[in-house]
Amino acid sequence: MINQPEMNLKNSYTVRNVCVYLAAFALILLVTPSLADDMSNVRYLSGSPVLTAHISGTNEFTPGDDYDVPIAVENSGTIDFKIVKSSIVGPGDAPSSAKNLMVTLGAAGAPLVVKSDSQLADNLPASSGVTANFHVTINADAPAGTYNLPVSLNYTYLYSAEQVGTDTLSYEYKSVNQTVLVPITIKSVVQVTALSETTQDLNVANEGYVFVNLQNTGSEEGQDATVIVQPPQNSPLSPTEGSYYIGVYPVGSVANCTFKMTVSGDAQQKTYPLDIKVNYKNSNGVYVDSRTITIGVPVGGKIQFAVEPVRNNITSGSTADISVNFRNIGSATAYNAQVRISAVDPFSSSDDTAFLGDMAPGEVRQTSFKVSVRDTTPKAFGLDSEVLYRDAIDNQITSDPLKVTVNVVPAGNFLSVTGPVIIAAILAGLGYWVYSRRVKNR
Repeated sequence: MINQPEMNLKNSYTVRNVCVYLAAFALILLVTPSLADDMSNVRYLSGSPVLTAHISGTNEFTPGDDYDVPIAVENSGTIDFKIVKSSIVGPGDAPSSAKNLMVTLGAAGAPLVVKSDSQLADNLPASSGVTANFHVTINADAPAGTYNLPVSLNYTYLYSAEQVGTDTLSYEYKSVNQTVLVPITIKSVVQVTALSETTQDLNVANEGYVFVNLQNTGSEEGQDATVIVQPPQNSPLSPTEGSYYIGVYPVGSVANCTFKMTVSGDAQQKTYPLDIKVNYKNSNGVYVDSRTITIGVPVGGKIQFAVEPVRNNITSGSTADISVNFRNIGSATAYNAQVRISAVDPFSSSDDTAFLGDMAPGEVRQTSFKVSVRDTTPKAFGLDSEVLYRDAIDNQITSDPLKVTVNVVPAGNFLSVTGPVIIAAILAGLGYWVYSRRVKNR
């Protein structure tokens, strides 16, 4: 049998427990809705950013090319634990966020040049990423291989927040300078370097040769290789034979290439650019082009002729020989040159062609033509002439038109024929008379 005092004591405990449970339940009901409405009273007790970096996309590059390299930075930082709905004030920043993130890509001795400055990525919260783009030029002579590029990540994060009073927090941030190594691969390729370039008989309005010695300074042997030349757009150079087959092109070997080129007539005497590349089969059995290089091709002046003045008088209505001097004022030899004169009304000729032979620059050849002129008004006439010649590789070329001046004088004009003789005789007689007077007066 239970005593009355014991029963009263148990009832007292039961009532007390029920009251505690009800109070706790009421507190939960009051607190739970407010969690969704007010997260300002949250305090993170630990956590920090964890940053990684890598190249987004391919990391294989070709020597001599330019690239935009995207560096992807990711934050995998986490928060270890936090206090919610305490009497403390919650901080505004999460300790796992990287603030004022600055991304810098370096070369660290790799054969390349980074042409972009540091990139500001601002704030990077946990479980997020950002991409910074850098413009990079791979050196033309870059050796093949794998290189590690340093990516510097400079940022700050919330290290701690200490409450001062009931509504004030004192923040402490830490700065981090982190370096992540990002691997890149520079591919094995054929690279060409021009050791020398010379020309032969390459002149304006002419055809000649370009000789180039090309060395494979790359790191791969080319198979079934062909050298291709290509002038830039609007160039006066035009390849007559624009390719040269090499075949196997080992590393370090030199190919002695010959190309026949034509130069337009509106070119100038100067050096013009010429692009060269090699098409070859690489180690994967794929045909690819090497990086294009540019050489300078000197072009000589045009072969030109000039008519030197010779006084040619012909009486109206008569036939006579006229003499003409032709000079090569160009910068190359004209071979097997011959001149042709056009005798048009009032002139005619049965002998309108003369042979000049080979004419080096500066040389003069004199020739003559027999022409007839009908009765016409006396005056100076210009007869057209042209020189036909062959260049060094036996192309036949015609010069620009040249004017030959012929003076037609009146028929039967005694003075026109004998005038110079009469004047000379008069002057001689006058001189003799003066001399005689001086002798007599002595």
